[in-house]
Amino acid sequence: MKVCALCGLSFDCAGWQCPGCRSEPEMIENHPAFSPGLARMNEGFDADYFGELSKLEAGNFWFRSRNDLILYTLKRYFPQAENFFEIGCGTGFVLAAIEKAFPHLLLFGSDIYSLGVSFASKRMQNALLFQMDARSIPFEQEFDVIGAFDVLEHIHEDQLALKQIWRALKHGGGIIITVPQHLFLWSKTDEASCHVRRYSAKELKEKVVRAGFEIVKMTSFVTLLLPFMMASRHKKQKSDQDFDVFTELRLNGTLNSIFEHILDFERLLIRLGVNLPAGGSLLLVARKPMKQQ
Repeated sequence: MKVCALCGLSFDCAGWQCPGCRSEPEMIENHPAFSPGLARMNEGFDADYFGELSKLEAGNFWFRSRNDLILYTLKRYFPQAENFFEIGCGTGFVLAAIEKAFPHLLLFGSDIYSLGVSFASKRMQNALLFQMDARSIPFEQEFDVIGAFDVLEHIHEDQLALKQIWRALKHGGGIIITVPQHLFLWSKTDEASCHVRRYSAKELKEKVVRAGFEIVKMTSFVTLLLPFMMASRHKKQKSDQDFDVFTELRLNGTLNSIFEHILDFERLLIRLGVNLPAGGSLLLVARKPMKQQ
């Protein structure tokens, strides 16, 4: 069901015009914009990063390995899903991989920046894309699975975003979330990336449960590379040189390949049922309970 952003009416019909108040979302670059006031400038992210990210993601070990983990998780825990919605799709790197791996899925993607939606549209063939604020999702009981990959840490009101995700999911539907972990890793990289927080496993679990979800799986990842992350972040904190947020993504080919193989081994451990206790990131899978009869 769609939800009118103006009057709150739920409706199920073609197009976005509300049958009650007759309003419909503004169009920005040929995509519906549900929070147009935030579409070009907000404090959650720096839109100037999209161009550089789109060049680096496909060759970087971290983005590639995270994609592989997301694809495994979607197949493992939600094999019957018919649709998937990614919140904060950015340049579309994750959503394009899902489109290729799961061609049967009806795909939806959103970003708070219209520029992100524009980048994503260049990578996608069939996804329905729109601009949206995760704190105000214009759907209820619509999706089988919702993904938010390194998104919640940008949102001050993350609890509100989780409640909105809960409302947008069908009963029995699920979420896949990744977030950065461990406050002791906080550095200039987090500040430049417009992060509000790095999560502890306890904090993320409590917030997801408080939103009404039942936890299915939670594990750290980027575990074996944690010492390298700690050294890198510590070095950056001490540096007086001009900071470049993309430095960590520009690795030489050999080191990039080694790191990717290490994360391949981590993913094998996760597939075998191991819940890694610490790491640069957290993966959480949860379900919205079935509706009581």
